[in-house]
Amino acid sequence: MLVATTDVAVRYAETDQMGVVYHANYLVWCEIGRTKLIDELGFSYADMEKTGALSPVTSVQLNYHFPAKYGETVTINTWIELYTGLRITYGYEIFNADGKLCVSGTSGHVCVDAKTFRPLKIKKHFPDWHEAYQKHAKHLAPVK
Repeated sequence: MLVATTDVAVRYAETDQMGVVYHANYLVWCEIGRTKLIDELGFSYADMEKTGALSPVTSVQLNYHFPAKYGETVTINTWIELYTGLRITYGYEIFNADGKLCVSGTSGHVCVDAKTFRPLKIKKHFPDWHEAYQKHAKHLAPVK
């Protein structure tokens, strides 16, 4: 299982009046982590989109454990939690500089045709991605 790690400095604009990161900003950090993971696998969303495909979010589930604060640097760990050949679930853990877990969670995605939004089988349309996701996923479901 490949885990991509990236650091992000908490910016003032990402916090509330108490200096605590506003909850929705963790979603942006998950996207940063997901993009880093895909890059480490040798791919990019931009290249996927050039082929006429998109990978929209279908679900998000985050658990908030400890607040990240302005002035800290957080570490985002991202991995492929589950790969089915059609759907991808990414896993996330975000830690502060003291190693305290701030957020954990997952996001679900599916590849679709950009014009019709009909689902695309990754194995058929992106065989290199399929092979890498099978190799690096924490869990696999049977691929049809």
